[in-house]
Amino acid sequence: MGFSNTLFAGLSGLDANQTRLNVVGNNIANANTVSYKATRSLFKPQFYVTDSSGSQPTADNGGTNPSQRGLGVTIASLEKNFNQGAIEGTGKSTDLALDGTGFFVIKTNPVAQPGTPNETMYTRDGSFKLDSANNLVTNAGDFVQGYGIDANYNLVTTSLSQLSIPLGTATTAQATTKASFEGNLDASGVLSGGASVLLGTSWTSSSGAPTATTLLTDLQDAGGKSPFMAGDALSFTGRKGGRNLTTETFSVTSTTTMGDLAAFMQNSLGINTAVPAIPASVPTPGVTIESEIVNPAFAHLAIVGNSGTANQLQLDTSCLKKQDGTLPMAFTTGTNSLGQADNPVGEGIHTGFTAYDSLGTPLQMDVTLTKESQDSNGTTWRFYVESSDNITATGMTPAVASGTLTFGTDGKLRATTGTQISIGRVGTGAAVPLTTNLDFSQMTSFASVGSDLSMSAQDGSPVGRLSSYSIGTDGKIDGVFSNGVKRVLGQVVIAKFINPQGLVDRGGNNYVEAANSGTAVVVTPGGQGVATLVSGSLELSNVDLSEEFTNMIIASTGYSAASRVISTASQLMTELLNASR
Repeated sequence: MGFSNTLFAGLSGLDANQTRLNVVGNNIANANTVSYKATRSLFKPQFYVTDSSGSQPTADNGGTNPSQRGLGVTIASLEKNFNQGAIEGTGKSTDLALDGTGFFVIKTNPVAQPGTPNETMYTRDGSFKLDSANNLVTNAGDFVQGYGIDANYNLVTTSLSQLSIPLGTATTAQATTKASFEGNLDASGVLSGGASVLLGTSWTSSSGAPTATTLLTDLQDAGGKSPFMAGDALSFTGRKGGRNLTTETFSVTSTTTMGDLAAFMQNSLGINTAVPAIPASVPTPGVTIESEIVNPAFAHLAIVGNSGTANQLQLDTSCLKKQDGTLPMAFTTGTNSLGQADNPVGEGIHTGFTAYDSLGTPLQMDVTLTKESQDSNGTTWRFYVESSDNITATGMTPAVASGTLTFGTDGKLRATTGTQISIGRVGTGAAVPLTTNLDFSQMTSFASVGSDLSMSAQDGSPVGRLSSYSIGTDGKIDGVFSNGVKRVLGQVVIAKFINPQGLVDRGGNNYVEAANSGTAVVVTPGGQGVATLVSGSLELSNVDLSEEFTNMIIASTGYSAASRVISTASQLMTELLNASR
């Protein structure tokens, strides 16, 4: 039994040191494998035979110690070294390194790897790439998991999903929710007063002076000639505050009335009839039908604009045209039936800017300010917002909104009204309405420096395609679109385990949960003590070659010594057999 024990002890030494050599060889082979974690082998005695358990001391003699003979060695454990490896920059944006503890979460792709189960695995290897469907995947085609986004580019943190970076295919647009203005409104300027008063050609009809219900085809001049016929297509162009307004079109049918034409012109000129007449002497804005005082059988259109020079209306002789170029109606400045003459005056300023609806459609906006009132407490200015892209249930309605800006005696803005405006987009496919806040907080009203106004910023944008992206230390994938808009495209997550040594290595740098690893806790990079991400970099293997060469020498020496034990025991057994002959 003695020699056989020696043989088996030596054999266990061979097995243990061979395992250690295998571990060392595997570590050296993977010295250049991305994020490879070295393994170490720990030995322990196999078991002991107890010849004597020992005895306690007595009054007559001392105690004896146990007498035990070891029967070899066995592998105590093979442990992964999860210490941080060096991080090397690669310049490839999809390469990710973990700086700290934790693992990337991946899900196997049965399509890329036929016959493999669809399961969740964990890895430190961040050598990712984009597949043909723009999914972020491993080199084996497994899907990188993280938090996806909803239709509005908000992170969905309730579940994990595969991450996608759709370069060149994803599009986005941003509705304008805020427009900011800056400039100065001259507090020493003249108060706005008066308004444009324009009178159109006078007409009669078969029933006398035309009214709002009179058909356009029933209008006649003094010679009985009708200016309009069913089927006429009219174009109408005006000027306001010295700028050209958008040309609008109007179709005449057998049922079109004088009131329809008046409403069309009022709408096209952007006259805001909701603004009160301040001061009271200012004519009430709008387009009405007035009977002639001298000849009551005739009537004309009377156009009254909003107060101030910045709202001054101008209509030349060709403002209203038929499709054949004829001019059915002309307008001149004059005095209306209330005795109010064309006399717009007062300090004012105008600026235009482009806003965007939810589909990225550009909308032309006009903002006009006029000096409305002034007293010992400060100055009040009125703003008018117009847009030919304001599409309501009744059609195009340029007069969008009006409000006031009140400045204190120090020239600083104290209060505002009506700065949240709604722009109709009915029938355009965009979200209805477009709600935009006008921010005048940077405006001032000082004297003797003139008035100036400009839009300094607005948060809308037209349609753009995803052109580039970056991945931050927090795992967020930030996409940059061709229109300059930045959107979050997703977020890479990290899994942490109470005992990462308990994970089962599936090869290919992938691990799966096991009984002693604990359940994966998914967190965002940098949270709860886990790693941060380093984009454009990879974690290198943490194999220490000098240590491995030392271990190789120790293991080979142990192997040789164990084999010498076996050969020596064999020689002694041979001698014993020879002596017994």
